Amino acid sequence: MILIHKATIINEGSSFTGSLLLEGERISRIFRGDVPEQLLNSCREVIDARGLYLMPGVIDDQVHFRDPGLTHKGDLSSESRAAVAGGVTSFMEMPNTNPQTVTNDAHSRKMDLAAEKSVANYAFYLGATNDNLRELKKADNKQVCGVKIFMGASTGNMLVDNEKALQQIFAEVDMLITTHCEKEEIIRENAALYRQRFGEMIPIPLHPVIRSAEACYQSSSHAVELADRYGSRLHVLHLSTAREMSLFSSAPTEEKRITAEVCVHHLWFSDVDYDRLGALIKWNPAVKGVEEREALREALKTGRLDVVATDHAPHLMSEKQGGALQAASGGPLVQHSLQVMLELVEQGHWTKELVVEKMCHAPARLFQIKERGFIREGYYADLVLVDPAVPYTVTADNILYKCGWSPFEGETFSTSVTKTFVNGKLLFDNGVISDNLFGKALQFDR
Repeated sequence: MILIHKATIINEGSSFTGSLLLEGERISRIFRGDVPEQLLNSCREVIDARGLYLMPGVIDDQVHFRDPGLTHKGDLSSESRAAVAGGVTSFMEMPNTNPQTVTNDAHSRKMDLAAEKSVANYAFYLGATNDNLRELKKADNKQVCGVKIFMGASTGNMLVDNEKALQQIFAEVDMLITTHCEKEEIIRENAALYRQRFGEMIPIPLHPVIRSAEACYQSSSHAVELADRYGSRLHVLHLSTAREMSLFSSAPTEEKRITAEVCVHHLWFSDVDYDRLGALIKWNPAVKGVEEREALREALKTGRLDVVATDHAPHLMSEKQGGALQAASGGPLVQHSLQVMLELVEQGHWTKELVVEKMCHAPARLFQIKERGFIREGYYADLVLVDPAVPYTVTADNILYKCGWSPFEGETFSTSVTKTFVNGKLLFDNGVISDNLFGKALQFDR
């Protein structure tokens, strides 16, 4: 038995001083106030957590861990280790790997690979194409976290641009559908316009002009219209514009059939940062203006945005070179996402309770994850301890991503992640990750 003693527990909308008893993989008891002396004496280990925040482990519903086939950028071992160092205990990984996860056999192979390599808990999306409807309909919704539709450019043939195929997916797939929404026709027109002016080397600050707010809105509104028409369960990923917020309700997450995600980079950065960071903050959808960022922050507080994730997508630094058309889009984020959100608490944008709601509780509710995402007796002990009094500076020496860089390098956060438990095991302890411990496949109560 392990006792986490006298922490500030942040859970289900409140904070209180309490203790947790862990037995095996689970939370056995939650104590408010004192713990019986007999129990204190009988525990194998007592962790003094006075002054520390104790939260459920973060559930990141959108990552690219690059395994299989793109492992020069990252893999299930390296990126899951970075995840647990940042308090992320469970992740859901995207299908645009090599081979792409567009069949149930490919999904099964990925699950087997994760069982051998991932230190965090895991689940994988099944990717949609213009012609794999039969595979999508055969998927096991107790093991597959959702179907991913790229309604914007992606790797290989994963751009679903056939309207009949889109309609069939929304009408016939009885599973959570997630979408990347950017309208390709608008992006191509904008790119052609700026090629006339700059040639092939279009400056990076024009990336959000090419992949514009209008391109995002037209695609997102189309996805929402399809979901409304067919009664689909839709989750729109990495929203980036103020106008898109009008598409979503502020009702409680569990009451919605159409939900929305925002990523930490769209909440932290704005277009003023391109001059400083260039392609290091080049994502699709693009980081846009300050007014867009402020609208996203407000929508998170009012409930129109349900989940905060990362879209963690590592590339080698060599792949981030060139202009807006050449530099790879995406960046590594999963090690620092919780610290970013807590730093925004320090800046007065929201509460630490809201951070736990959007990064832990809401993903568990939305995806119907079994027995995770909350500090509850009987639930898996996926937990993170954060020291709010010890600052943490991101340096080249403490970045764990295989790609070896972070857009936050040089940033000092007010908080430090000190310990991360996955399934009751202490995987990360003050900079040290335990060997030979692995996560579990997420199960879905559907």
